[in-house]
Amino acid sequence: MFVHYRAKGFILKKIDSGETDRIFTIYTKDFGKLELLAKAVRKIKSKLRAGLELFYLSEIEFIQGKTYKTLTDAILIDKFENLRKSLRKLAIAYKISEVLDNLVKGQEPDESLWNLLNETFQKLNTSGTRRAGVKPITYNLIYHYFLWNLLSILGYQHELYNCAICQKKLIPEKLYFSSKEGGIICQSCFKKIKLGKPSQILQNKTWAGKEVKPETVKILRIILEKNWLTLSKLKIEKDFLKELASISKLCEKNL
Repeated sequence: MFVHYRAKGFILKKIDSGETDRIFTIYTKDFGKLELLAKAVRKIKSKLRAGLELFYLSEIEFIQGKTYKTLTDAILIDKFENLRKSLRKLAIAYKISEVLDNLVKGQEPDESLWNLLNETFQKLNTSGTRRAGVKPITYNLIYHYFLWNLLSILGYQHELYNCAICQKKLIPEKLYFSSKEGGIICQSCFKKIKLGKPSQILQNKTWAGKEVKPETVKILRIILEKNWLTLSKLKIEKDFLKELASISKLCEKNL
């Protein structure tokens, strides 16, 4: 006799399997990330279809099979309608799902990660409305908010207050970001690198970093403080958003 398990989960990914089946990647509150087989879900009459669209929040039921956990029920909780009306929001939702799928391995529940994912989808869904106070130009800020807090939860916290090499308190001058070295590097340490005098930390390593403005570092600090109210009120220049996107890509490449 099979044991049936129930959990709330975000539908993050789907892959067709066979003629009518699909394999879904779902991040759940109680079990963490799961890969679940939905049999015959691609048939029009399938009862599972209504609760298994991408980026739905649904209550799912599943059993443990020989190879896959198999979905037996899916009840829609929230379809995030406003998110689906915007191609830009959908693109961000795909990025959020992809980075979570790439970085989170195995089945292990994490309440902080669940809360972050839930918070992020809610913000993405309501962004652009008076209630959210988020303008379309800063939609990508929601992705960066998710990424940097995800990295923090997973143990990849970057140093933003002291130099990642010499540990001295950072001052608002020319600063440099390196994901490999774990955060922001001061001008003095960067000059040593350029002169071929790297610290012991950097021995036998090639420099992979980027100059960042102090304003961008301040934005990152607010992101990691999870101070969304302050973040949403900031008038962030396009150049700083581009710089934030650039160093976010550096993080993604080095993980």
